[in-house]
Amino acid sequence: MSTLGIMQPYFMPYIGYWQLIESVDKFILYGNVAFEKKSWVSRNRIINKKGDIVNIIIPLRHKSCNKLISEIIIDNSLNWNSKLLKTIRTEYGGALFFEETFSLIEPLLNTRYETLMQLNCTTISQIAKYLDINTVVDCDNSRFVDMEEVLQCDEVDYSQLRYLGDAEPDRKTARVIEMCKRENASRYVNAIGGKALYKKEEFLKNGIELFFIETRAIDYQQFAKSFTPNLSIIDVLMHNGKEGTKDLLKLYGLI
Repeated sequence: MSTLGIMQPYFMPYIGYWQLIESVDKFILYGNVAFEKKSWVSRNRIINKKGDIVNIIIPLRHKSCNKLISEIIIDNSLNWNSKLLKTIRTEYGGALFFEETFSLIEPLLNTRYETLMQLNCTTISQIAKYLDINTVVDCDNSRFVDMEEVLQCDEVDYSQLRYLGDAEPDRKTARVIEMCKRENASRYVNAIGGKALYKKEEFLKNGIELFFIETRAIDYQQFAKSFTPNLSIIDVLMHNGKEGTKDLLKLYGLI
């Protein structure tokens, strides 16, 4: 029984994203969908020593909602690598696991990437390995181009998809079911926000069990007295280290 997860490639995502990766056998970082400005694909949040939120953002060239995530180019003329690393060093210099964490992320962020997809796929894959997550992280979207050509038509002809046949779910559901079928997955795990989008009955009709991942209460010591949840994995690692973060990864359930 193979379990699949699919998500857009986020930039240094929050811990729930990593729990989703850990919960499946294969995790597809999917960039064949429209880029959305101010999404978690190109930005995230950390916190400074005063407890204030600091936004970390990757500068982009010609960003447009008419482009796919996989087509978005990074603006490397702005020297974002060194600026971002300086920010991280400044805000987390006194963190308990600063040296351990900075030695991980410095080479990842100090590399030249042409596309946002390359940056996010590389950082997600390498941090997953660092956390001893054994899931296969798959960044190759080329085998789904034909599927997207069908789904992006004004009127979708579902008969052109390999596995849906006479079924005609909404496009988002059709995409996930078709991908599960192509990957021989009998279980699909989605982020908890997907409860508003996907119906278990629709998936079961196609022989797929649908689950949603629910993160349990997570709290740890940050610089400020009050805890700020759902920050970038950078914050989690800085204050918990590798082993502590691995313990936090276990705090979830499937519903």
